[in-house]
Amino acid sequence: MKTTVRGTAFAAALLCVFPAAAHAAPSMHDMLRATYSVHDLKNVSLSPDGSAVVWEDSFHPGADPSASPPRSTIFLQRSAETSAVALHDGNFKSDLTEPVWSPDGSRIAFLSTDEKHHARVYTVDARGSYLRRIAALDGNVQDLTWSPNGRFLSVLYIPHAHRKAGALATGSRNVGVIGSVVDEQRLSIVDARSGAVAELTPPDVYVYEYTWAPDSQRLAFTYARGNGDNNWWVARLAAIDLKTRRMHDLYKPPAQINDPQWSPDGKRVAFIGGVMSDFGSVGGDVYVIDTSSHNVRDLAPGMHLSAASLQWVDGSRLYMSAHDQGNLHLFQIDLRGAISPLTRGTEAIRSWTSALRGTRVALVRTSFTDPPEVYAGTPAVLRRISHVNAHAQRFWGRAVSLHWTNDGYHVQGWLIYPALYDPHRKYPMVTIIHGGPSAESLPAFANRYIAALSSRGYFVFEPNPRGSFGQGEAFARANVKDFGYGDWRDDLRGMDTATAAAPIDANRLGLFGWSYGGYMGMWAETQTRRLKAIVAGAGIVNWQSYYGQNNIDQWMIPFFGASVYDDPQVYAKSSPITFIKQSRTPVLVLQGERDEEVPAPQAFEFWHAMETLHVPTQLVVYADEGHAIMKLPDQIDILTRTIGWFQRYL
Repeated sequence: MKTTVRGTAFAAALLCVFPAAAHAAPSMHDMLRATYSVHDLKNVSLSPDGSAVVWEDSFHPGADPSASPPRSTIFLQRSAETSAVALHDGNFKSDLTEPVWSPDGSRIAFLSTDEKHHARVYTVDARGSYLRRIAALDGNVQDLTWSPNGRFLSVLYIPHAHRKAGALATGSRNVGVIGSVVDEQRLSIVDARSGAVAELTPPDVYVYEYTWAPDSQRLAFTYARGNGDNNWWVARLAAIDLKTRRMHDLYKPPAQINDPQWSPDGKRVAFIGGVMSDFGSVGGDVYVIDTSSHNVRDLAPGMHLSAASLQWVDGSRLYMSAHDQGNLHLFQIDLRGAISPLTRGTEAIRSWTSALRGTRVALVRTSFTDPPEVYAGTPAVLRRISHVNAHAQRFWGRAVSLHWTNDGYHVQGWLIYPALYDPHRKYPMVTIIHGGPSAESLPAFANRYIAALSSRGYFVFEPNPRGSFGQGEAFARANVKDFGYGDWRDDLRGMDTATAAAPIDANRLGLFGWSYGGYMGMWAETQTRRLKAIVAGAGIVNWQSYYGQNNIDQWMIPFFGASVYDDPQVYAKSSPITFIKQSRTPVLVLQGERDEEVPAPQAFEFWHAMETLHVPTQLVVYADEGHAIMKLPDQIDILTRTIGWFQRYL
């Protein structure tokens, strides 16, 4: 269940994004065109000598970006040059992704992928010339990496995949013999000279992430057997020998693990461990395991951060990106557990890498005021080296970090002002609850829901209640066996804090959420009459029936403590269906037809109850969509219907 702002409360006057003479909100079409025009920058890779950076740029081409699917290409920027250059000759018709420097800095490898699950591995030299195709693979391919000696390229590979990887993708149709087809993602290597492809891990093992040992003879990885979408929550850490192909377990964790990283001396593997509700939504403590003794140590137990990604900079230190009360910053942590910040302010570090023992860094940073751009330099002095979003438009006002206390917890959230704010007016407010629940609302520039609501005169409130990342592992675990209770009280107290902090009309409050946020929308429907309108996307109305319907039931055990068959009451107490007759608020229900994480029957069950109880409602199901809505027309329709619902009732 996924989705994904302590920033400063700006004392200066509101930075308007519209001309001074403007008195009306932009049209939905103009707002969509501008927000879809923002480039998404990711997969930053820094050359070993720190002199050059490559990154992936995902953008919507055409005169009207909101009418075309995104494309990805790669840019190269050398420190001696003033601008970045595209890393291709213009003849590629497919997406170019995941650029990565070779260990000696002489070459850059990348993937070329298309919609038919075909992938090709290419290399170019350090100037972006002498393009060479190394290998062609038929299936899902991701996580391209060089071996430390430069002899191999490694990938995670699903040969002849039946669908896109991951539970967010559109699920297969449930026809025929159910469960008879399981795609396994295998750790594979490609000989960088001959292009020969070899699959390392067994055919019944699904590999999620991996790391090379510095001797290039071993790899460590996280894995589970069987259905990869479902079993990440029981994944283990293992290692495999490149020559013998023998695999052995290193660690069976009590919770979820992510992002293994082998130390430069080859003696340890670092990883992130903690309670996490989604693969890819990472937060937890930093652990180190000795690969000989298998002793595991939490470097900083009780730290008030949630680590999101790791990289060793030398044998005694790592850099980590970490959630920090509404922000995502870069930190240093050493083997004694000492932590020091490398970046500050109101921002989110979306992609990063380092070189030369951490003295050089490249990263993508964004905030409520600044669109995503690539920065490079020393950790203390970073210079912007990309300018693709220089003309990006803002459609919201200032963002203020709010803090409040509830049930002994200190909670944070973001309050975003309307774009054309008038302090003499009263405004409606929409609370947006993030998915997960293990996630965090972060500073984001191209959030279309914030843009649409703020530009139309709404305050937007994004709380990070207990269960969120950003305040350590105890805070993230604080909603275990308590969905809808403590976290909902945090949300309600946050709404009180917001309405006391700004001219918000407490009689015009709405709520929007997707996934866990959609569940909280359905839960709010049965728990309060303070809200005048709710939009619930991919929500859960009945945890008991959901357990048997969804394809990822393993995620529920860490949060509910047992299966629904062993403890049905813990599921019932947090189910909106238990309290459904208390429903009164108009609610719009949105759902992907082939959602594996939250199957459509949940939406139908909730909608049926609203219809029976004569609560104003509408259900919209999007054909052939999964948990993540991918088709542009469907994305636009969801946004348009959401705004229309709030305009009608608020």
